[in-house]
Parts: sequence; structure tokens; C-alpha cells
Amino acid sequence: MARLGVDIGGTFTDVVLESEAGRFSTKVLTTYSAPEDAIVEGMHRVCGKAGIDAGGIAQIIHGTTLATNALIERRGAKTALITTKGFRDVIEMRTESRFEQYDLNLVLPDPLLPRNRRYVVEERMDARGDVLVPLDRAEVEALVDDLAEAGYESIAVGLLHAYANDAHERLIAEVLAERMPGAMISLSSEVSPQMREYERFNTTIANAYIKPLMKSYLDRLKARLADEGADCPVYLMHSGGGIMALEAAAEFPVRLVESGPAGGAIFAADLAARHGLDKVLSFDMGGTTAKICLIKAQTPKTARVFEVARSYRFKKGSGMPISIPVIDMVEIGAGGGSLAHVDAMNQIRVGPESAGSEPGPACYGRGGDKPAVTDADLVLGKLDPKNFAAGTIPLYPDKARTALDNVIGAALDMDAQEAAFGVAEVVDENMANAARVHAVENGEDLSDYTMIAFGGAAPLHAARLCERLGIRRCLVPQGAGVGSAIGFLRAPFSFEATRSVFTAMDEFDPAAVQALFSEMEQEATSFVRECDAAAEIGTEYKVYMRYAGQGWEIPIQLSPEQAHAPDGADILSLFEAEYEKLFGRTVAGLRAEITVWSVNAATRLAAPVPVDPVADTGDPGGAGQRDLFDPAAGKVLLAKVHARAALDPGAAMAGPALITEEETTIVVPASRHARALGDSTIEVIAKEALS
Repeated sequence: MARLGVDIGGTFTDVVLESEAGRFSTKVLTTYSAPEDAIVEGMHRVCGKAGIDAGGIAQIIHGTTLATNALIERRGAKTALITTKGFRDVIEMRTESRFEQYDLNLVLPDPLLPRNRRYVVEERMDARGDVLVPLDRAEVEALVDDLAEAGYESIAVGLLHAYANDAHERLIAEVLAERMPGAMISLSSEVSPQMREYERFNTTIANAYIKPLMKSYLDRLKARLADEGADCPVYLMHSGGGIMALEAAAEFPVRLVESGPAGGAIFAADLAARHGLDKVLSFDMGGTTAKICLIKAQTPKTARVFEVARSYRFKKGSGMPISIPVIDMVEIGAGGGSLAHVDAMNQIRVGPESAGSEPGPACYGRGGDKPAVTDADLVLGKLDPKNFAAGTIPLYPDKARTALDNVIGAALDMDAQEAAFGVAEVVDENMANAARVHAVENGEDLSDYTMIAFGGAAPLHAARLCERLGIRRCLVPQGAGVGSAIGFLRAPFSFEATRSVFTAMDEFDPAAVQALFSEMEQEATSFVRECDAAAEIGTEYKVYMRYAGQGWEIPIQLSPEQAHAPDGADILSLFEAEYEKLFGRTVAGLRAEITVWSVNAATRLAAPVPVDPVADTGDPGGAGQRDLFDPAAGKVLLAKVHARAALDPGAAMAGPALITEEETTIVVPASRHARALGDSTIEVIAKEALS
């Protein structure tokens, strides 16, 4: 059956169609005022290539940055928070930690809701869910009447310890439904039923803040696609790397915050499995951001909390925490549209501001007058001005040079090429530094890793990034320019249910644990069944454990047998083994405890087909030539230009070279050698690694 993958990015909307006739893709400039317009245009383009009409599409899988952008730009609905008396300022007090210890002028990000939109009720649960102060329904009714009069569109409800007992939150929801039927409701016990009030409240507020916007968009998209003939199920990619139903996405839109990058990580993991790679650095660079993710044993690293809109680059704690299951990655403002400028210290800076698609980089000729990374890439010879985005978007080198001259060259006394070199080196070092920090935080040595590069801009920069990081091998898969959209088509239907039930291991109750896992498994499975009623579903079980007094937990994977017949001593031994592996030792004399329980249900996918090795057939010949600035050499070299579609498996070429395709260009510097593998993936490898 024909399936459509759609990824809305900050600059481009990527559309991929897979059918019996093959795979067809296109890139369309994102239409900010009505994102569905770009989707419809891209859908008709790929349907035309495949020779089918929109009615032939059986399934659409969508990922978007709209939820993220709404949080970053603070353009959500008029939202109120109802919380426990005494906890009104939790989201403003944060964790009271300083993410930049020595900055005397440190400014914490503003909370998503100002204080006059945060309301309290007198009630109290303890950490085990026992009622200490009952909730008075009359008090709730009076408060809801005030909220209705104030005209709030969306209400977030986050009460103390509601993850342990949600009775009071449900009472508030009942009153809201009766007295404010038009308002949308988000309960912390449903959105993020986990301990740690700051993260839980903030996640619930974020969900409420973007819920009206996302529900309106998703309803509008579904209707528009049906009007265009694509009257088929629409699913959404969620941040944890799986697919969920449109209705569930509209109810929990905060789970879509990292949906696009998650698709890219799934795409890279699928390629890693087909090539038998156990250590992979996924590098996804689009028009607005770059994302880096560690993938071990063909599985992306996951986390329970991540941050949106960091105010200090690379600084944990400077952003807005979102407590949901998510693929763990680092994201920086370093895309093709990222703007360059000279700061007060006469240093070139790139991003996080982006030209986006409107007006776009200066070379687009759409009114932009500030230099972007794409302008630098064009001046350095990485891009063909007549064949960008398959020739659908003409580029203007003169406009790129003018922007570089005016903004960078004039300030630093450089010509356009020197300015472009400086911009490219700064953005490459920003990405390399982000990768180093991410690797160090996870205790990894990147020299043992293979890079997988995708996204429209990544193949232009991947080899230089490998030079900086000491990575010898990089793979650029077929369809790299639309990798995240392809990843959507490789993802399972899945949902992860979590609970915070504090359990000391010396008080472990097997019957209670078994019942807890059974309840979560039923919840997760029911969400998956909304998407596919007949598929085989697999489940994964995790507990998050620590020693008493520690502030954070480590994940412990359990087998189905260990979850269905739990044994405290067995789980404790797993924790101690994992703790010793991470930290080199266990801590004698301290009791261990479980804080969070997790069950992930997902449809089973077919095993990836391994890629067979191919013999090296040598240089294919017949190449054109173009000047290419090689940053490691610091000069312009004459590079051969090959069309990727013309390369047979085994075709090999020494750098400097350029390999062009519709959605991107692979830059092979003088230090590297490129070869086409059996699945048309291009391998870019250091020349010294060949000897």
C-alpha cells in the first residue's frame, strides 16, 4: 500500500511517498501561515511522480516542529494553571540550581505562565497518595467560575503528588467539564504521571498551552487532506520514536515536541541495523537546526526529560523541561538557514536565529539580506546554483556574496570567500563541540563511532565534522535529504506508559508490582490498538532506580518474565550490575529504591535486510568538475562532480569530489574517499583508514 511521510521543518517541508512503484520524495518551502498548504503541494508532487492520485494513499505519517516552535515563540493559547495552595510558584522557582555557576548576570528563563495566571486550591495528598487535606468542591466551582469569566481557552491542572492519587485532579476536571465545556483540560496525572513537581507541572502547562493550537491544526489538516482526495488515516510521530493516532496526539500534543528529530533517529537506527553497526553517531542537519544522537546496538538512546528553548547554548537547566519519553539528542541552532553575524568582540557567530523559508537565506532571492550557512556553502562551491532542490529553487551567488561582504567582510576586512570560510568553520565547530559534549556526558569515545548523516544540509558538512571529531567513517544513505520523513515510515506504532510509585527494595511487594505492570501494559497496548487493531505487539519494561539520597536514577531493563513474575532480589542485582558498569563500583550500606516504572508497547517490525558487501569497481569516470574550497587545505581545489543516481554499487572516487542528488550534495574533501555500497548508501571514509 502507498504510505506518505511528511516532516514539517523550520525551512522545508519534506514529503516522501513509498508505493509498489518505489520511493518518491520532494522538498517544499514551509508555509508558516498555513502549514498544510506545503503538505498538500508536496503530496501532489510525489503522487505525480509515482503516477497515482491522492486517493491511492492508504496511510499518512506526520511529524512537525509546530509544537516546539509554539513553545519557543510563546504563541500558545490563553492558559491557566490550577495547583495546590503553597505551590503556585514552583515553575518560577524551578530547581533553584544555577546552570551557569559563575555568571553574575545570570537571567533565568521566564516561566511559560505569569503568576497572575496561576491559581490555587486548598488540598493536599502525601507522597503515597493518602489524603491529608480534602478538596472542597464548592471552592473548585467558585474558582472555575472566575476562570470562565477571564476567558481562558485551556486549563492545566497540576496538584501535589497527583501521580500517586489523581482523585482531586479528576474532581477539578469534572467541574471544568460542567462549567467550562469549551475549555481544554490537561491533567498532570495523565500528561506526565511522574514525581518531581517542577518538571511535571511544566510539562502539563506546556501541553495545555499548545493543545488548542495543535488540535485546530490537526483537525484542519485532516479535513484538507480529505478534500484533496487523501481520505485515509493520519498518524503522528511522537518524541519517543513511535507513531500514535491523531486523536491521541491532539489530546497529548506535548508528546510531539521532538517528533521530527525522532524520525531522523529512527531512520539512522534502521540504516545501522542493515549495515550491522553497533556504535553510530546520528547527524541530522536541516534548514534551521542540527540534531546529534548516539545510537548503540541499533537503538537510539532514550530519556525521560529533555529541554526546549535553552537560553544558554549547551547548558542543561537553561531551558524548559518536558517530562515525557523521548529519544535523547542534542539540538543546536545550526542549520542551512542559520544567520551569521559579527559580535562585539569581532568574532563570527552563527545562529540560533534562522532565516527560515520566509525570506530564507540571501541567495534565495526572496528579500533576505543577512548571510546564512547556505550562502557560505554556495560561495565555497558546495552547491550548484542551478540545481538546488532539483532545480525548483534557483540560487543567486551574487546575493550571497553581497550579504557576506556587508555583514562579515566589512566588519573583519575579508573578501566574500574568506567570510564564507569563517562562517562554515564556526558552524562546523559549533556542531563538533555539541557532539563532544554529548559524548562526554554519556562516557563515549567518538573515534569508535560511524557517523550517519542526513537532512538537507548534513551531507555538505558531515566530512568536515568527521575530520574535527576524529571519526573515520561516515555513511550518507539514499534519500538523506528527506531522512526524517523516511524515518516516519520505518517507525512502529508505540506508546509508553509511566508511573511514579516510590518503592524501597527492602519493602518490595511482588503482587503490587505485578499489578502495576499489568495496568501500565494495558494502558500502553490500548493506545497502540487505536492505530492497529490486529498487529503483533511487543512490550518493553523498565524501572528507574537509585540509592537512597541520590538525586537521579538509572534505567534498568527487565525481561517480560521479570515483569510478570517480579523478584526484588533479581531486580536489585540487575541494578547493582548496571550501576557498577556506569560508575565502576556499587555503594555499600545504602538501600536501593525504584522511583519510576515504565512499559512501552510497540508493533513488531520486520527484521532489517542486511546489506551485502560489494567489490570496489574503481572510479566511474564521466564526471564534471567544479571549484570547491577545502577547509582542511585552506584553499580552492578542483573537485569532480558525480550524479549519485549514475553511481553503481562499488563505484569509488577519491576526494575532492561532489556527489549530487535532488535534495542534497555530498561533499568529499581531499582527506576522504567515497564509495557506493550495495544499497546505494555512500560511504565517506578517511584515506588513511583504507591502508
